[in-house]
Amino acid sequence: MRAATIKAKITDYVWSYNPCEPGPQRSHWHHFLQIMALVARDLKGGMLGLRTMSLVYTTLLAFIPLLAVSMWVLKSLGVHEQLEPGLASLLAPLGEQSADFSSRVVEFVENMKIGLLGLLGLSALIYAAITLMRKIESAFNQTWRLKNSRGWVQRVSIYLGLLVIGPALVFSALGITASLANHSLLTAISELPLLGSLVEIFGKFLPYMLVTGAFTIIYLTVPDTRVKFSSAFYGGLLAGVVWQSTGILFAVFAGGSTSYTAIYSGFAIIILLMVWVYMSWLILLIGASISYYHQHPERLKWRKLDDHLGARIREHLALQLMLNIARWPDQQSNIQSSIENLARQQQMPVEILLRILNALEGDDLVRRSGDDPRYYVMARSVSRIRLFDILSSVRGAEGTDPGKDFYCDKSVLNLLKDIESSYESVLGELTLAELLAQNS
Repeated sequence: MRAATIKAKITDYVWSYNPCEPGPQRSHWHHFLQIMALVARDLKGGMLGLRTMSLVYTTLLAFIPLLAVSMWVLKSLGVHEQLEPGLASLLAPLGEQSADFSSRVVEFVENMKIGLLGLLGLSALIYAAITLMRKIESAFNQTWRLKNSRGWVQRVSIYLGLLVIGPALVFSALGITASLANHSLLTAISELPLLGSLVEIFGKFLPYMLVTGAFTIIYLTVPDTRVKFSSAFYGGLLAGVVWQSTGILFAVFAGGSTSYTAIYSGFAIIILLMVWVYMSWLILLIGASISYYHQHPERLKWRKLDDHLGARIREHLALQLMLNIARWPDQQSNIQSSIENLARQQQMPVEILLRILNALEGDDLVRRSGDDPRYYVMARSVSRIRLFDILSSVRGAEGTDPGKDFYCDKSVLNLLKDIESSYESVLGELTLAELLAQNS
């Protein structure tokens, strides 16, 4: 009983704060706790783990092809010498064997001689690399509750651009960082009393800054939506610190795991690689989830999205959404009626609002613009949209037709028709324009 009481008090403390109402009482601590609570729930639900395992499988299949394409790109840019130190830095958590493993992988990739593969072989390598990127984008979009809307032409162009620019930036940055550690100038500066301490502190924080920057860029560019820099940085900072710290602990574990080496012999490095790849992807997806919840504080209040919406809530949401959408073009509001802004105004998750908006759009009451970002506008003049039509749209959405989809007595059907008629008689010809005038 005491444990249940403590749990209830903790729950009340965490969820007593409303993150959708920033102001003098804004609490970053409560906001952080709420985000961590939902991320922990996502982990417990298993979906993050399933996406991570899918990415691990695809990564292992595309690992060598991706490195081969990277080597080809880096050679064309004249910076291919950075591949081995960069890969060694990336696999440093695997312990002392990481340097030897990295050199063998690079040697194997160099011996592939991409130029001799021909058009078919090169296409196969690029396809394997693009498949990995496609899987990564899909995992991020699912974390952000998005449907993939990019066309194949747009996807391929983005992926090819990342294949050209990404390897050059990543491996060059990792290689230069590894080289700087042994640079003679830094060695000389580190021997000075004051500057030596500053260089040592900077050297310890530099890996965290690089990882945080890399994660932030990933969270900004990969999801098929506009991600705020503050949200991407928030997730990148937390995930970057966890990733770098986990790498240090994993390196200690790998260095002391003599029993694994004795049991698995030469396969120990492969097993450690698989575990580290899994942990890396899991941390990266957790950071993406943190960025999502940070950008959508309204999502924190609704911990379950599969709850059935009652009739009153549906009608309230529909009328309020129609008012908010109608106000923007009429200059009654300076807030553009995009789905994100509407969710922020209503303090409701995007997923729930979409259920209402899809019903309104299906009945030709609203439509989406062709702009980027897309926003909702009236499908016809507000003076021609009856309130009765709005309520009828949401009352009949996601439902079944009594008498057709299940058995229903004629007396019940007649009663429902009378209720429907009473709705229409009460509302009459009252339009959205009149409701807008009452609130102006």
